[in-house]
Amino acid sequence: MKAVYLVVAILGLASLVVSAYDPSPLQDFCVAAKESDGVFVNGKFCKDPKVVKAEDFFKHVEPAKTENPLGSQVTQVFVDQLPGLNTLGISLARIDFAPKGLNPPHSHPRGTEILIVVEGTLYVGFVTSNQDGNRLFTKVLNKGDVFVFPIGLIHFQLNVGYGNAVAIAGLSSQNPGTITIANALFKSDPPISPEVLTKAFQVDKSTIDYLQKQSWNDNN
Repeated sequence: MKAVYLVVAILGLASLVVSAYDPSPLQDFCVAAKESDGVFVNGKFCKDPKVVKAEDFFKHVEPAKTENPLGSQVTQVFVDQLPGLNTLGISLARIDFAPKGLNPPHSHPRGTEILIVVEGTLYVGFVTSNQDGNRLFTKVLNKGDVFVFPIGLIHFQLNVGYGNAVAIAGLSSQNPGTITIANALFKSDPPISPEVLTKAFQVDKSTIDYLQKQSWNDNN
């Protein structure tokens, strides 16, 4: 009987792991359509295949402006920007950096990220979970270098070169999501109670009030 319980538990865990990622497509493609125009599948409605065009699978990405407090800008190519990605389980982002620009600590709850440096030099890293001791893994990347950020873990990229930098990130979800840590904590709507934040960060209320009044830049 114990063996049966063990098998059931293992199957239950396996199903949780499988459901944590985008499901495999059940057709050649499923271009995202408006809710009134299609049939619901895999999180997005599908456009009638008979009216799908090449443009549904195409998007041009221009270099982004980086004149902001962080000195960086992320241009997403997720399913909302490129409907042809629907059900395919992948997406992409271009990240432009001014000198010393930062893509601040953030996470992707639904996707692993693999990043390649196209131009410049980046200092990148991620932090593991509490259970792993919150270990920090970092690397300085130059043109052509590749680095992986595991799904759900907090990570960042900082331009440590003297010029601009550009990176391309591939993600293992059509809609990986982005949680920028500073925004989530200090610019939530409605705001998190200062009582919670003062106790969590072990600082006084004036510090929390100051942080909540800042104009946190959301470039993701």
